[in-house]
Amino acid sequence: MSEGHQFRLLRQRRYAPFFWTVFLGTLNDNLLKFAVTLLLTYQVSLAWLPPAVVGPATGALFILPSLLLSATAGQWADKWPLDRLIRAGKALEVAMMLLAAWAVWQREPWTLLGCLLLSGIHVTVFSTLKYAYVPRHLDEPELVGGNGLLEMGMFTAILLGSLVGGLLVAPREWWPGLPMGVEETALPLALVVLALLGWWRAQAIPMTAAVDPELHVHLNPIGETWRNLQRASAHGQVLWSLLGISWMWFFGAVFLSLFPALTHDTLKAPSSVASLLLVLISLGIGSGALMCERLARGHSPLRLVPLGALGMAVFGGDLAWSVMQLEQGQGLPTGGWHLQAILGEVALWRLLADVWLMAMSVGWFSVPLYAHMQAQSEPSHRARIVGANNILNAVFILLSAALAWGLGAAGLSYGQVFAATIALHLLACGLAWRILRAQNR
Repeated sequence: MSEGHQFRLLRQRRYAPFFWTVFLGTLNDNLLKFAVTLLLTYQVSLAWLPPAVVGPATGALFILPSLLLSATAGQWADKWPLDRLIRAGKALEVAMMLLAAWAVWQREPWTLLGCLLLSGIHVTVFSTLKYAYVPRHLDEPELVGGNGLLEMGMFTAILLGSLVGGLLVAPREWWPGLPMGVEETALPLALVVLALLGWWRAQAIPMTAAVDPELHVHLNPIGETWRNLQRASAHGQVLWSLLGISWMWFFGAVFLSLFPALTHDTLKAPSSVASLLLVLISLGIGSGALMCERLARGHSPLRLVPLGALGMAVFGGDLAWSVMQLEQGQGLPTGGWHLQAILGEVALWRLLADVWLMAMSVGWFSVPLYAHMQAQSEPSHRARIVGANNILNAVFILLSAALAWGLGAAGLSYGQVFAATIALHLLACGLAWRILRAQNR
């Protein structure tokens, strides 16, 4: 990467078709997820699924396949050519989105939930394929830049998918002058068009041969995951990379899960403010990820991990302090905030800056760990290591949800939950540093 900036990869066939295939798939999956959540909350009712639990239920459906299928997806990615798997996955996505388009058109709740589960399977498979593909076509010095672009694209696609999904569920609320019929056709058409674009870009992905065609696929996810974690622990610092990545998801999930409630209960603000926080998180992580290639140039990328961990602690801690001040009523006007007031109030710029800088630190923390995992894993088992990492990520996300729920049930405020998360972060980083220091003596 010393001969050119990471963006040059977007002009090369070994990376560009793959990047846009992943970007379009992530955009479509999150558009569907957010749209289904809104439809089941506001327009389609199920007796056993009240609006208050639609969000957690759809989130659980979306993440469940990661726990059950990541180990199998990792074995597929080692056994079969990656380019064929990607093209097959995109063809199945087209079929899935055609079914989803019909379900949206008919407002059929069970099919909507079924498509959301299928979308979670699609995400699970591609979460493994994308991190297995990158080190097959990029040299080791290019991994930080390539992963930085990939993470930037992923969070940008998540953001756009959520925002566009919200717009297309009820477009006439945003543009009252739209002709009749647009409201019923806009979302189904977008789902199908994005799937077809992703399938089209996947046709240009270069051949990527299987690394172990004779591999016997084990269907037991627990046993396979345990074997891969043992293999990771036997190869240098790969296991530490996996644990660090999963900790990043644990840390981020606590904040992301509480931002909507924080906006509603503490800021007394409309959903546009929650969307602003989502935008800051996505752009912060994306910008931090893009900076990694330049910051690491001439040095080991792992030097960015402590910097990112420190930023997560400092800015996350200041965010927790700011939220606790707001919860105590210091500077919070009666009547609550709207988006214009938030942007015009200097006292709250500190909170918004903390969100941005904390998210940027997450990018510095995670991208080098992904690159290190890819570089140090055995090529013959790399995809299975990635699959094991995806399962660890899902477990850590579920643990973060349990932590946030438990601390909230115990009476802690949002700011106190954030502060407790920062304390755990400092404890985890200190413990990891002591163990790694002892191992290196």
